[in-house]
Amino acid sequence: MRHLKRNTKFGRHGDHRNAMLANMACSLIKHRRITTTITKAKVLRPVVEKLVTLGRDAIGAPTDKGVHLRRLAAAKLRQQPRSLFRGTPTAKGKAARDAWRENEDVVHILFDMIAPVFKDRVGGYLRIVKLGQRNGDSAQEAIIEFVDPTAAVPATPAATDAAK
Repeated sequence: MRHLKRNTKFGRHGDHRNAMLANMACSLIKHRRITTTITKAKVLRPVVEKLVTLGRDAIGAPTDKGVHLRRLAAAKLRQQPRSLFRGTPTAKGKAARDAWRENEDVVHILFDMIAPVFKDRVGGYLRIVKLGQRNGDSAQEAIIEFVDPTAAVPATPAATDAAK
């Protein structure tokens, strides 16, 4: 019997399941919205909400605690805690590194872009919207996305000028 067994196995071994959830969490942090099955979305939600809470705790924390929280998040996301971008030490290389950091470095995106938006929110950072059945295998699909619209779309100078 499966009494008090909370994790959904998805027909995978533990390492495979954890790698899948880490990859889905990285995709959700990068793109702010992903489409998946309802079951995977329900399992992914607490994983990402705990990561956002780590990011919230790092706001205003001493430097050593903030570094520790970033390393914890990087371990959960299976990412390097420090940037391993290899570029040339020129102005062009610095621009490429900055672009990579803004678009691909999930720890930076989580801690510096998403967590500050939710600093006053106690919990419930994600929503799951049911879509219906997938054509191929009739699986129930859902969209999982961040609740706050400012976290869903990164702020650009053109968007802020248009809002004024």
